[in-house]
Amino acid sequence: MRRAVCPGSFDPITNGHLDIIGRASRLYDVVHVAVMINQSKKGLFTVEERMELIREATADYGNVQVESFHGLLVDFCKQRDIPAIVKGLRAVSDFDYELQMAQMNIGLSGVETLFVPTNPTYSFLSSSLVKEVAAWGGDVAHLLPAHVHSALLERLRER
Repeated sequence: MRRAVCPGSFDPITNGHLDIIGRASRLYDVVHVAVMINQSKKGLFTVEERMELIREATADYGNVQVESFHGLLVDFCKQRDIPAIVKGLRAVSDFDYELQMAQMNIGLSGVETLFVPTNPTYSFLSSSLVKEVAAWGGDVAHLLPAHVHSALLERLRER
């Protein structure tokens, strides 16, 4: 079985994330979406809520498993016998950082990183930008799955 992981915070998952996950799901037999747990960051959604939003968004793929992780991504990969990390690149600035991470990961464990260029439609898109625009009343419905957009608006109303 060809296995890969798509890691991230996914707070919340965007159509850009789904583009990368969907493309990975066509290349690999199983794609693990790993939602990172960062104790020092306060997310808009809990890890459990993010996982549920991702499960619903990826339900039609059929070969995506959603899990959380804390610690080194290469340890997550070793525990599950995952030889590849799939990362989307939006811009050259992403490449600079991601290349360092890829080199560290292969040096630590032999886990390869596959870089996938982001669909130009989503090249500007990030979860933090979506949250900021939505908090100021901007329309971000076209950037998120409908159920994620609803959850985002509800969460912002609660604040």
